[in-house]
Amino acid sequence: MANPFAGEVAITLDGVPHVAKLTLGALAELEGALEAGSLFDLVERFETGRFSTRDVLALLVAGLRGGGWQGQARDLLAVEIGGGPVGAARAAAELLARAFALPGAQAQAGG
Repeated sequence: MANPFAGEVAITLDGVPHVAKLTLGALAELEGALEAGSLFDLVERFETGRFSTRDVLALLVAGLRGGGWQGQARDLLAVEIGGGPVGAARAAAELLARAFALPGAQAQAGG
Protein backbone atom coordinates (compact mmCIF):
# COMPACT_ATOMS: atom_id res chain seq x y z
CA MET A 1 0.00 0.00 0.00
CA ALA A 2 1.25 3.46 -0.92
CA ASN A 3 2.21 5.84 1.89
CA PRO A 4 1.24 9.40 0.91
CA PHE A 5 3.35 10.80 3.76
CA ALA A 6 6.42 9.31 2.03
CA GLY A 7 5.37 10.80 -1.32
CA GLU A 8 4.09 7.48 -2.63
CA VAL A 9 1.17 6.99 -5.03
CA ALA A 10 -0.62 3.72 -5.80
CA ILE A 11 -0.83 2.84 -9.50
CA THR A 12 -2.55 -0.29 -10.75
CA LEU A 13 -1.20 -1.94 -13.90
CA ASP A 14 -3.24 -4.81 -15.33
CA GLY A 15 -4.92 -5.25 -11.95
CA VAL A 16 -1.63 -5.41 -10.01
CA PRO A 17 -0.99 -2.57 -7.54
CA HIS A 18 2.38 -0.82 -7.68
CA VAL A 19 3.92 1.91 -5.54
CA ALA A 20 5.26 4.94 -7.36
CA LYS A 21 7.46 7.68 -5.93
CA LEU A 22 9.46 10.50 -7.45
CA THR A 23 12.84 9.93 -5.83
CA LEU A 24 15.78 12.16 -6.72
CA GLY A 25 16.93 9.56 -9.25
CA ALA A 26 13.42 9.31 -10.68
CA LEU A 27 13.25 13.11 -10.97
CA ALA A 28 16.59 13.14 -12.80
CA GLU A 29 15.28 10.45 -15.16
CA LEU A 30 12.10 12.45 -15.67
CA GLU A 31 14.03 15.62 -16.42
CA GLY A 32 16.06 13.72 -19.01
CA ALA A 33 12.87 12.36 -20.60
CA LEU A 34 11.34 15.82 -21.01
CA GLU A 35 11.85 17.10 -24.52
CA ALA A 36 11.79 20.75 -23.50
CA GLY A 37 11.62 22.76 -20.35
CA SER A 38 12.26 21.92 -16.73
CA LEU A 39 10.44 20.10 -13.96
CA PHE A 40 8.95 23.42 -12.91
CA ASP A 41 7.58 23.87 -16.43
CA LEU A 42 6.01 20.43 -16.05
CA VAL A 43 4.46 21.39 -12.71
CA GLU A 44 3.06 24.54 -14.30
CA ARG A 45 1.55 22.53 -17.17
CA PHE A 46 -0.26 20.29 -14.67
CA GLU A 47 -1.42 23.24 -12.58
CA THR A 48 -2.91 24.93 -15.63
CA GLY A 49 -4.28 21.76 -17.25
CA ARG A 50 -1.98 22.07 -20.28
CA PHE A 51 -0.20 18.74 -19.82
CA SER A 52 0.16 16.18 -22.59
CA THR A 53 -0.20 12.42 -22.59
CA ARG A 54 3.59 12.34 -23.01
CA ASP A 55 3.88 14.28 -19.73
CA VAL A 56 1.59 11.77 -17.99
CA LEU A 57 3.51 8.80 -19.36
CA ALA A 58 6.90 10.27 -18.42
CA LEU A 59 5.71 10.97 -14.88
CA LEU A 60 4.24 7.50 -14.43
CA VAL A 61 7.38 5.79 -15.71
CA ALA A 62 9.66 7.88 -13.49
CA GLY A 63 7.42 7.36 -10.45
CA LEU A 64 7.07 3.64 -10.99
CA ARG A 65 10.82 3.28 -11.46
CA GLY A 66 11.34 5.32 -8.28
CA GLY A 67 9.12 2.75 -6.57
CA GLY A 68 11.23 -0.15 -7.83
CA TRP A 69 9.45 -1.10 -11.08
CA GLN A 70 11.87 -2.33 -13.74
CA GLY A 71 9.78 -1.54 -16.83
CA GLN A 72 10.18 1.00 -19.60
CA ALA A 73 7.78 3.53 -21.14
CA ARG A 74 6.93 1.11 -23.95
CA ASP A 75 5.71 -1.39 -21.34
CA LEU A 76 2.97 1.00 -20.27
CA LEU A 77 1.61 1.18 -23.81
CA ALA A 78 0.29 -2.38 -23.53
CA VAL A 79 -1.15 -2.38 -20.00
CA GLU A 80 -4.45 -1.32 -18.50
CA ILE A 81 -3.80 1.50 -16.05
CA GLY A 82 -6.28 1.62 -13.19
CA GLY A 83 -8.79 4.39 -13.77
CA GLY A 84 -7.91 4.66 -17.47
CA PRO A 85 -6.54 7.92 -18.87
CA VAL A 86 -8.17 10.00 -16.12
CA GLY A 87 -6.72 7.75 -13.41
CA ALA A 88 -3.28 7.94 -15.05
CA ALA A 89 -3.42 11.75 -15.18
CA ARG A 90 -4.60 11.91 -11.57
CA ALA A 91 -1.75 9.63 -10.42
CA ALA A 92 0.78 11.73 -12.36
CA ALA A 93 -0.52 14.93 -10.76
CA GLU A 94 -0.39 13.33 -7.29
CA LEU A 95 3.21 12.25 -7.89
CA LEU A 96 4.19 15.82 -8.69
CA ALA A 97 2.25 17.28 -5.78
CA ARG A 98 3.72 14.84 -3.28
CA ALA A 99 7.27 15.19 -4.59
CA PHE A 100 7.23 18.96 -4.12
CA ALA A 101 5.03 19.26 -1.03
CA LEU A 102 6.58 20.73 2.08
CA PRO A 103 6.76 18.51 5.18
CA GLY A 104 3.44 18.59 6.97
CA ALA A 105 1.59 19.44 3.75
CA GLN A 106 1.55 15.85 2.47
CA ALA A 107 -1.95 15.22 3.79
CA GLN A 108 -3.17 18.22 1.81
CA ALA A 109 -1.49 16.94 -1.38
CA GLY A 110 -4.08 14.25 -1.98
CA GLY A 111 -3.21 12.02 0.96
